[in-house]
Amino acid sequence: MNRKSIMIVFISILAAAGLFLSGAVMAADTVQKPKIAAPCKQCHAPDEKVLRGGFAGISKKAETIQIQIGPATWLVKFGDDTKLIGAEKFSAIPKEKEIAISVVEKGDSLYASSVSVKPPAKIAPEKLMKIEDLSKLVEMGTAKGKFTLVDSRPLARYNEGHIPGAISIYDAEFEKNIDRLPKEKKKLIVFYCAGPT
Repeated sequence: MNRKSIMIVFISILAAAGLFLSGAVMAADTVQKPKIAAPCKQCHAPDEKVLRGGFAGISKKAETIQIQIGPATWLVKFGDDTKLIGAEKFSAIPKEKEIAISVVEKGDSLYASSVSVKPPAKIAPEKLMKIEDLSKLVEMGTAKGKFTLVDSRPLARYNEGHIPGAISIYDAEFEKNIDRLPKEKKKLIVFYCAGPT
């Protein structure tokens, strides 16, 4: 092969690589980040105009809110006209607290028209258990079969530490793991999580 032929082959390879890489970049652009976290799907339908996930942070200087939805982090602009529901101020929202951000497009950015903080769950008083009562049950031991203790936090949190004898059934995956619960309908089942959400 002469120099000219080698140069043509080299340019052809570069052109093919360029087409391949541009196609890969275009394919990456078409992959959408999730807009609703798995636990939120239990009560809410996906909505293109609402992001549902965990509060990850806020920058007042940049006027952006970060919301974590699965592996993705969204940055959403906000301003004085953004309505805050369920909290007195943005700085009062605990990290990882479930939030919903109603978004509109402004230029190249998403803008928050409102941010709703998930209120604490309302549970009938007779369904709640005091720490002292749970401590007594745990002392007796779940191995005796008196009750089933379920840690409904994500598995990573369970692995960081859990109440002795508890089994892990993450609430977002409850339906898939329902067979792990006792078959006897009258058996006591105690669920716990990271707090009232």
